[in-house]
Amino acid sequence: MQLDLPLVDAHCHTVVTDSPDRAAFELMLGEADRPAPEGVSYADSLLGLAVRRWCAPILDLSPGTGLDDYLARRESFGPEEVGRRLLGAAGLSHLLVDTGLGSADGQAEPGGGGRFWSLGTLAAASSADVREVVRLESVAERLADSGVDADDFAQAYVEALRAATREAVGVKSILAYRYGFEIDLSRPSPDEVTLAARGWLDSLRGSGAAPGAAAGAGRQVRLDDPVLLRFVLWCGVDRGLPVQVHTGFGDRDLRLPRVNPALLQPFFEAVEPTGTPIVLLHCYPYQRQAGWLAAVYPNVYVDVGLTVSHVGARAQAVLAEFCELAPFGKLLFSTDAYRLPELYAVGVAQFRHAFGALLSTWRHEGAMSAKDAERFARLVGSENARRLYSL
Repeated sequence: MQLDLPLVDAHCHTVVTDSPDRAAFELMLGEADRPAPEGVSYADSLLGLAVRRWCAPILDLSPGTGLDDYLARRESFGPEEVGRRLLGAAGLSHLLVDTGLGSADGQAEPGGGGRFWSLGTLAAASSADVREVVRLESVAERLADSGVDADDFAQAYVEALRAATREAVGVKSILAYRYGFEIDLSRPSPDEVTLAARGWLDSLRGSGAAPGAAAGAGRQVRLDDPVLLRFVLWCGVDRGLPVQVHTGFGDRDLRLPRVNPALLQPFFEAVEPTGTPIVLLHCYPYQRQAGWLAAVYPNVYVDVGLTVSHVGARAQAVLAEFCELAPFGKLLFSTDAYRLPELYAVGVAQFRHAFGALLSTWRHEGAMSAKDAERFARLVGSENARRLYSL
């Protein structure tokens, strides 16, 4: 079946303003942060093939055009036209943008990651309604850079998060990157928070990274204290907005065995009485565990973003594993596009093609009716996100 309905991209990022060379483009395609060894191309992957399959026609090239020719056409158009074409072709009604990577106002990414489109530019290029998802750790890091005192940190963070999320549709935790899930995730006491804040802030001042010195010293403030990570996560729960949690694969900053979402069970049980929704992002290679969690915890949802793009031609098989246990009302589409507008176009095309084919297969096998297939496509593609994020 054809999934031609407008989609809600329930988790994504902004894109770079320049035209990367081949080496940079290949790095931006995946999760590696170092050049490939001699004789290896990061673009020789299922994701790289998907880019040349789905994006080349949008740039007036044949599907499967070689990478050199693709990049030459990309360069001839320029980054604004490339972004406008690729985002415009995606057919998205909403973009829920995590502004912790890149910048909401088009400035350079902390740590020297280049310049990014503003949310306004992203909205204009995509013709979509752009909403913000606030990264919990980023709020703490900005607060540390302001010179806050340890005794005032907890209350100051609550107030800063309230201000930052005034118009946001959700918050996000990157606990997976900063520590992993093998951690006591109970709510820390006020004394624990103050003591941890004192240690963290003192360590930053000793390193020259804070307060107020992060940018000038060329150092990036990084929240990695386990007590404070628990604290900001619970502050996110207290806001009542959906809490997106990175799980599963990403770059080498995380430890894959420690980001299995099944490790979060005690946290889900503690959060359940609050009613705050928890959205498990990405999940791969733990998509089956994530599906089970969504099946047994009322407030747990699963977002398939990043996975669908990266597994390329295997997307239909992996999506089937997401669906094995999770109710269709608990699954959400997203791209997790970042830096390259191609990742928006690929994420959308892969989902439309793979999920449409999967539903068609099940319909032809008699596992579901045509009416159910159409309803499930709407739920996963847009309606679940509209309901969960109050769009």
